[in-house]
Amino acid sequence: MDAIDSLPLFPLDLVLYPDEELPLHIFEERYKELTQYCLDHDVPFGVVRTADDDLASVGTTARIQDIVNRYADGRLDLLAQGEERFRLQEVYDEKSYYTADVTIVEDDPGPVDLDLKERAITQHMKLLELAGRTVRPDLYDNVEKLSFVLAQNAALEEKQKQEVLERTSEADRIQYLINHFEKLIPRIEQQSDVQRRIRSNGHFKDFPPEEV
Repeated sequence: MDAIDSLPLFPLDLVLYPDEELPLHIFEERYKELTQYCLDHDVPFGVVRTADDDLASVGTTARIQDIVNRYADGRLDLLAQGEERFRLQEVYDEKSYYTADVTIVEDDPGPVDLDLKERAITQHMKLLELAGRTVRPDLYDNVEKLSFVLAQNAALEEKQKQEVLERTSEADRIQYLINHFEKLIPRIEQQSDVQRRIRSNGHFKDFPPEEV
C-alpha cells in the first residue's frame, strides 16, 4: 500500500474528488507557507473535510496547476486539481499548518455493469435539466471513475459527498448515486410542477383572486 509521509494538509468544509478542479484564495499566512512549500518541492497537499473541528478520515491529494493571481500583500488565487484519495494515519501539529502521514486509498477490483452506468448517466442528465444546467453528453466520455464526475454535480450534501469519497467500489458508488437520484428527482419534479401551476393559474384554487 502506497504511503506519503508529512503530507501538508489543507482542511476545508468541502469534499474534493480525484480529477476535480479546486480554485482557492490563499490569504492566511500558514497556507501561504503551505503553498510555497508545495511549489518549491513540487509536491501535492491534502484536502480533507473538516466539520465541527473534526477531520474526516479520508481526503484527496491536490496539486497546484496554476497561480492565477498574486497580490501585493502576498495573497494568492490558485487552481489545484484532485489526484488520489488518502486515509489519515497520523496528524502532526509541528508547523504553522498541519501535516499527516497517509496511505493511498485504492478501489477494490471489479467491473461495473454497463447498464448501471447508463442508468446513472440518464438520471444525472435529468437532474441537470431540472436544475436548468447545460447538459453535455461528452462529460461522461472516457472518464476513469464515472462516480466522481457525477457526484461533483449531484445536489449532494457535504456529508453525502464524503460518503461517496470513502467508498472503495466504483459499482457501490454508482449504486449510491442512483439511489440518491431516485429519491431526489421526483421531489424536484413535484416542486417544478407546483411552480408551473402557480405561474399558469395565477392563484390557487382555494384562494380566489384579489378584488381590484
